[in-house]
Amino acid sequence: MVKTTESESRNLLMRLREAMAGDDAGQARLDKITQLIADSMHSEVCSVYLFRDDETLELCATQGLNVESVHQTRMRIGEGLVGRVARYGKVVNTPDAPNAKGFRYMPETGEERFASFLGVPIQRLGEMLGVLVVQSKEGREFSSDAVYALEVVAMVIAEMTELGAFVGEGAALSPLHQQPVLLRGTIAQEGAVEGHVWLHEPRVVVTNPIADDPHRELERLHEAVEELRVGVDKMLEVTQTGDKEQLQVLEAYRMFANSKGWMRRMEEDIGRGLSAEAAVEKEQSQARARMGQVQDAYLRERLSDLDDLSNRLLRILTGQGSETGAELPDDPVLIARNIGPGELLEYGRNLRGIVLEEGSVGSHAAIIARALAIPLVVHAKRITTEALNGDHIMVDGEQGVVHLRPDDTVVGAFRDKIAMQAKAQERYASIRDKQALTRDGRRVHLLMNAGLMADLPSLQNSGAEGVGLFRTELQFLVRNQMPKRSELVALYQRVLDAAGGKRVVFRTLDIGSDKVLPYMKPTDEPNPALGWRAIRVGLDKPGVMRMQLQALMRAANGRPLTLMFPFVAQFEEFRDAKAEVAKTLERERRLGHPLPEKLEVGAMLETPSLAFAPQKFFDEVEFLSIGGNDLKQFFFAADRENERVRKRYDTLNVSFLSFIAQIVERCEKSGTPLSFCGEDAGRPIEAVCLAAMGLRVLSMRPASVGPVKSLLMRVDLNDIRKIIADARHRGEQTVRPAVMQYLREL
Repeated sequence: MVKTTESESRNLLMRLREAMAGDDAGQARLDKITQLIADSMHSEVCSVYLFRDDETLELCATQGLNVESVHQTRMRIGEGLVGRVARYGKVVNTPDAPNAKGFRYMPETGEERFASFLGVPIQRLGEMLGVLVVQSKEGREFSSDAVYALEVVAMVIAEMTELGAFVGEGAALSPLHQQPVLLRGTIAQEGAVEGHVWLHEPRVVVTNPIADDPHRELERLHEAVEELRVGVDKMLEVTQTGDKEQLQVLEAYRMFANSKGWMRRMEEDIGRGLSAEAAVEKEQSQARARMGQVQDAYLRERLSDLDDLSNRLLRILTGQGSETGAELPDDPVLIARNIGPGELLEYGRNLRGIVLEEGSVGSHAAIIARALAIPLVVHAKRITTEALNGDHIMVDGEQGVVHLRPDDTVVGAFRDKIAMQAKAQERYASIRDKQALTRDGRRVHLLMNAGLMADLPSLQNSGAEGVGLFRTELQFLVRNQMPKRSELVALYQRVLDAAGGKRVVFRTLDIGSDKVLPYMKPTDEPNPALGWRAIRVGLDKPGVMRMQLQALMRAANGRPLTLMFPFVAQFEEFRDAKAEVAKTLERERRLGHPLPEKLEVGAMLETPSLAFAPQKFFDEVEFLSIGGNDLKQFFFAADRENERVRKRYDTLNVSFLSFIAQIVERCEKSGTPLSFCGEDAGRPIEAVCLAAMGLRVLSMRPASVGPVKSLLMRVDLNDIRKIIADARHRGEQTVRPAVMQYLREL
C-alpha cells in the first residue's frame, strides 16, 4: 500500500487546482500554472508547448524564457528536444541539453543559459496534446521522483485541456472539438453521406483529476476494482462452455484485473494527488501510447485488453455507462474504434455511414456495411478522440475522406456532390427495366451480390437480373455459436422465395483469412490470405460442409439450386467437393426429401493456378465465376489489406486484362459459362473493359447496377477492345488514360 502523506506532487496538484478554480482567462491560467510548476520543481524554467496543428508545436506559456517568444516560437514535430518528446511520446531528461542529440537552439527564447532539460508528453488516451518542459541553469539530471511528479502534472494539464480550461487566442489555444477537421482513411464501402455523429462507445470524461481525500480515493479504487473482478469472473463462468478464443480474452482480462503492478501504479498515482479516475486514465494513456509503438501482434492485443479493461473500470468509477441519455439522431453516422458484425447488424439500416479508427477493408464490419450499402471509411486516425455525439459530419466513401464539423464551403460542395448523385440515381431508375445492351449490340447480364435477407429487395429495385453471389458466411459470422441446420434451411428458403424465380448462386462457406468465426479455433498463420481458408476448411471439416449442403438442398425443396465453391486452387479440390455434393444428394434421396429440380455446381476462380487447370476441369465444372478481389491480389502479389502496395496495381493493367482474356478464351472453347464477381465489376470504367475482354456476366453490389448499365449502353465494345490492343502494342502499363479519353469524347 502506498503512503498517502502529502508529497511534493500532491502539494503541487492542490496548488494547481486552486489556480484553475479562479476566474482567470485561459492564457492567464496557463501562465500561473507554469509559475507554480517552476517554483515547485525548484527550476528556473517551466514551459508549456501545445499543438497548433497536426505537425506544429507552439510555445503557449513560460516562466523563465523570454516572454516575447510566447506564441512566436514554433517547431515541427520531431524538431529539437521538445519535438522529440512529441514525436515519440517519451520523456527526455538530460543534464546537458545543448549537447544532447537533436537539440535545436531557439535564440528568441533565451534558453542558452539553461543546461538541464526535462520534457514529458502531455497526452490523453494516446492522443498527443503537447509537451511540458522544465529547465535549470545547473547541469543536473532530474530525479525519477521529479520525472514522475511532472508526468502526473502533465496528465492533469491534458485533462484540463480536454475540458477547455486553457482556451484563448490563436490556433494552439483554440477550443477542442469545435474546429473543422479533415480526416483521411481507407475506402471500405463507397458512397457519400451527411449526418450527425453517434459514438458507439461514448468517451468517459474525468472532471475531477485532483483528489480531495487520497484515503477515500484509494477506497473508491479498491471498491471499483473488486466490482470489475467480480464482473470478469461472472463472464468467465458463463463462457466456460463457450469458444476458446473468447475464454482466452476473458482470462487475459482476469490476469490484468488481478495484476499487482497495475494496482500498485494506480495507488502511487493517487498517493501523489490524482483522483481514482485520473489514476486509471493515466495508466490507460500510457498503455495506448505503448500500443502505438509495439509491433508484436500478441503484445498489441494484450495492451488492447488492458485498454478495454481500463474503460470498464472508468465507467464503474464515474457511473458513465454506455447509456449517456443522448438520443440517436435521425441521420446517425456511427463512430467507433472497431465494431463486430453482430453489433453492426443491431444498428441495421438506421445508419447513414460508418467511420472506424481501426478496421480493415476485408473485416466483418466491412462485409456487413457492403451488404447494407452503408458508406464505410476505416483507418480514420483520431476520429474517436476528436468527434463528439451530435457533431455534424460528412463521409466521402469514394475518396476515403471524413469532414468533421465542416465549414460552409465544404458543406456546399459536398451537398452539390450528393445532389448530382441523386440526379444520376433518377436517371438510372429510368433504365432499370432495360437490358444492358452496348452500342455494338452486345448483351451484358448484370447480377447483384448479397449476403443478408435485407439485400433481396434490391433485386427488384436495382434492375439486377439475379444474384450472382450470395455470401453464406455472414450467418455464421454474426453469432457466437454454429447455426443450426434448421435455421439455415429457413433462411435459404426465404432467400429463394424473395428471388421470385430468379437465379441465386449460393457460395458455400468462405471462412478463414480475414473472416474468422467467433467460435472457431484461431490458427496462427503468417499469411492467412494464403492459408487455411474457404474450400480448404470445408474439405478438412466435411461435417460442416455436409450440413450446409443439406440445408441448401432442403431449402430448394424441389426448385433449381445453384452452388459455388470458393477459393478452388486445383481440379482435385473441386472434384472432392463435388463428391461431397453427390453423397449429400444420395443421402437426401434415401431420407425421402425432395431433390433440387436442377442442380448446378460451379467454382470461383480466385487463384491464377485454376486458370491453368487441366481441360477436364473446364469440361466438368458447370460454371465459373472470377473472384476479382482475390485474383487481383494474387496476380500482383499485393495484399489488398496493405495500403502501401494495393494502390500500386490497377485492374486496367494490360497484363491483368490479358490474363482475363485468356480465361475467357478457355471458357469459350469448353463452353463453360463465366462471370466476374467483385468490386471492380461495379466500377463503370472497369466494367466496360471487362466486357470488352469478353465477359458477358458481371455481379456487383446493387447500387452499382445502374451506373454500370448506363455506361455500357453508351459504349461500343469494339472501340474499347481496340484501345486496349493499341495500349498493349505501345507497351503501356495501363489502359486507364486511353479509355478515360475515349469516354470523355463520347
